[in-house]
Amino acid sequence: MPGKERIQREGAGRDQQSARPAGPGGQGRDRQRRPRERDEEREQLDERVVHVARTSKVLKGGRRFAFRAVVVVGDNHGQVGFGVGKAREVPDAVRKASEHARTHMHRIPMAGTTIPHIAVGDFSAAKVLLRPASAGTGVIAGGGVRAVLEAAGIRDILTKSQGSANILNVVAATFKALEALKDPEEEAKRRGRPAEALTPYWLRGVKDAEQQ
Repeated sequence: MPGKERIQREGAGRDQQSARPAGPGGQGRDRQRRPRERDEEREQLDERVVHVARTSKVLKGGRRFAFRAVVVVGDNHGQVGFGVGKAREVPDAVRKASEHARTHMHRIPMAGTTIPHIAVGDFSAAKVLLRPASAGTGVIAGGGVRAVLEAAGIRDILTKSQGSANILNVVAATFKALEALKDPEEEAKRRGRPAEALTPYWLRGVKDAEQQ
């Protein structure tokens, strides 16, 4: 009958509409969710403004002033990054530096609350020495080195800044030293030795006691 055929056609049309993917409205909801996820990530990360410097450029009409910001971002669990941002206003420079730091974060090998071995980093005229320390020592560092190490989640370490005192160069040298660190387990496999033999000596006794 014609009535039944029309009802069947309408039912099939509804099924096809329900099977179609979400339209522009669904995409709008996804766009609304993405900023919320980014805000949650920003709240979880430890962001530190290490230095803000005013720069000037001489032009035909006079001097043009701008600002350069150095920002360190870390999750306090072994991931850290730094960025440099330049803008005519301080908030814009900090925002640019923060975005760059978040997109260039690196995983740092750790041994408990310290680093697995001694590391040295050089950048321009700055040189930074990092040395592992036993639990309870704290972060013996200053300036940009302390900001980087605390954002990375390192709680016990000895450091020495040698050479230039330029904050940007010191921060970059600290990252060079952290990037030079090697994972004890991977290095132990490469050498064919137990991982405990490549960790600081005060941690070997702790692991043996935990196993007993």
